[in-house]
Amino acid sequence: PRGERESGGRFFGGGWRVLRAPARTRQIPTLPPPPASRLRDNAGRLPSAARPPSVTAPLQAQAPDFSAAEFRAALGMFATGVTIITTRAADGRLVGFTASSFNSVSLAPPLVLWSLARSAGSMPDLRAGSHYAVNILAASQKALAERFATRGVDRWEGVDWSPGVAGAPVLEGCVASFECFNRSRYEEGDHVIFVGEVERCRHRTGIAPLLYHGGRFYTEHPL
Repeated sequence: PRGERESGGRFFGGGWRVLRAPARTRQIPTLPPPPASRLRDNAGRLPSAARPPSVTAPLQAQAPDFSAAEFRAALGMFATGVTIITTRAADGRLVGFTASSFNSVSLAPPLVLWSLARSAGSMPDLRAGSHYAVNILAASQKALAERFATRGVDRWEGVDWSPGVAGAPVLEGCVASFECFNRSRYEEGDHVIFVGEVERCRHRTGIAPLLYHGGRFYTEHPL
């Protein structure tokens, strides 16, 4: 019959015609860009468009905007323990001086460091010696710290000590001591940084340490 649909077509006077449905447009979802890690080439470099902007570092530090006195005062705000570094010179002399520039470096191997001014009279003995001792002072040893920081006096008069590794003196009454091999030295500014490899150490519990802060001596006070 006329006008009857069949098989998707329609009969017109001249015969059957197939009516085609209009083409449908398929919406393709927009995918996010791949992460930067997938954009790297075989050398692990990002394309220029994906690289962060480069920052040019200065070739050297700018001149300080403070005086040497201001710098010293600021450093004095850092509370430290007090040590006496001791060694035995090649000619048998006992060498020792007070120092607060002491710190730990490594547990394996056991390393510590401290520094000494290049102009120090004991520098030749410390450079040449194979060993030295770092003696951490107790609060009761304030007078000893002052004596070993004073020039022109016999620093060793009446001091109790025992010979350590390679003869380096180990002071009695300290809260701790580290007997060190003179492992390495680094020259920086007007000081030399000494790194020592600890061969022996000992400590005493329950003994208050001597502290230094702002140009004065203190001892611990639990908070």
